[in-house]
Amino acid sequence: MENFNQNPIENTNEKLMISALSATDRVAFYKKTYAHVAGGVLVFILFEWMLLQSDTIVNFALSMTQGWRWLIMLGGFMFITNYAEGMALKTPDKNKQYLAYGLYILAEAFIFVPLLYIATAFLNDGGDILYQAVIVTLSLFTGLSAVVFITKKDFSFLRTGIMIGFFIAMGLIVAGILFGFNLGLWFSVAMCLLAGGSILYQTSNMVHKYSTEDYIPAALGLFASLMLLFWYVLQIFMSRD
Repeated sequence: MENFNQNPIENTNEKLMISALSATDRVAFYKKTYAHVAGGVLVFILFEWMLLQSDTIVNFALSMTQGWRWLIMLGGFMFITNYAEGMALKTPDKNKQYLAYGLYILAEAFIFVPLLYIATAFLNDGGDILYQAVIVTLSLFTGLSAVVFITKKDFSFLRTGIMIGFFIAMGLIVAGILFGFNLGLWFSVAMCLLAGGSILYQTSNMVHKYSTEDYIPAALGLFASLMLLFWYVLQIFMSRD
């Protein structure tokens, strides 16, 4: 669901780093970043609603979850993720950064179509499941973010472990598709833990690694981790139905 090759923008020697700001200016940067995360969630909801209104899109998305087609869908999603993150991180042009953010949100909305359609159309109490998954996801996201702000610890050391974890996860997903076995509940739990580590890592980057102009790339990284966590929290709740 997410690419963890993302690094803070390089060549920041001439930029004013967040760690060098006064407390008031840092808070202003954090507010701007989280406002963009919240904006991304609202745009995601809009995109998702629009996509779910089209039977053609829904049927196509559902067809792509079958066997090797899911690998193509995941590959396409990862390609768009790499492209969007690369664009947001490498260009100082805010219009291009917003374009990259919007492209990533659209890709997330599309890949969520099958999961949300099944949750709302086929499961009993689908609305309650979505509500519960949203509450748990936001609570975990808020709590993990608070850990970074309260402890002021640099969690950049998690990057290697997260990347290794995701390579293992992708290998298991591919094996499950090719050999036809269900990864089960514990895989979703493990992915939630991995998503939690990503939230710590991305929040730490925002606090320690970014410059004052990097609020869009910072928001993109946080949004990606939030959606990854939501995906697997929702799967856990759906498995209980």
